[in-house]
Amino acid sequence: MRLYLSSFRLGNQPRRLVDLVKGTKRAAVIVNACDLFSEHERRARFEHELVALQSLGLSVAELDLRKYFANQRELGALVATYGLVWVRGGNSFVLRRAMKASGFDKIIREFLKRDAIVYGGYSAGIDMLTPSLRGIELVDDPHAVPAGYDPTIIWEGLGLLSYAIAPHYKSDHPESVAIDKSVQYYIDNHVLFRALRDGEAIIVNGQQEEVLS
Repeated sequence: MRLYLSSFRLGNQPRRLVDLVKGTKRAAVIVNACDLFSEHERRARFEHELVALQSLGLSVAELDLRKYFANQRELGALVATYGLVWVRGGNSFVLRRAMKASGFDKIIREFLKRDAIVYGGYSAGIDMLTPSLRGIELVDDPHAVPAGYDPTIIWEGLGLLSYAIAPHYKSDHPESVAIDKSVQYYIDNHVLFRALRDGEAIIVNGQQEEVLS
């Protein structure tokens, strides 16, 4: 399993992300955490990821999970054409709904189990891999639902990590104050967690795991 889990954007050592990618340098960007925004605002957020990843020598396209809510069979074949999926931040609960409705949650588990792809991302994009989204409701509104989405709140994460993550911790970020509340929730409820400051990232490469500062 290969993961690049950044607190914010590409972090301070983005070349380490590229080092994880084997074979094809095609990257799929998932922006569904921003589906509460207008299409214009959403597109602007995709463009930012596009420019950043292209600067690393990657070929980039958007993977919009909404297109597969009623057509899950094609998604697996498409994901197989990429060497990296990059999942940007936004609303964690919206993103989790999109992953379930499209079947992406099951697909990415299988691809990572086979070491067939790299999963990278930041903020909400890395919250997905934890055992549970409990505590994240102190930062993101779990009741915010874009058009076309099932309003059911999904509390279960993908469970690919054994701990929760608190991104933007003690950082110059609008969500840093709210993250302090999440950290306190984890402490009070004896939840294993790691706090990341903006610029930091967790790298998982097989059995090896390290935090980049």
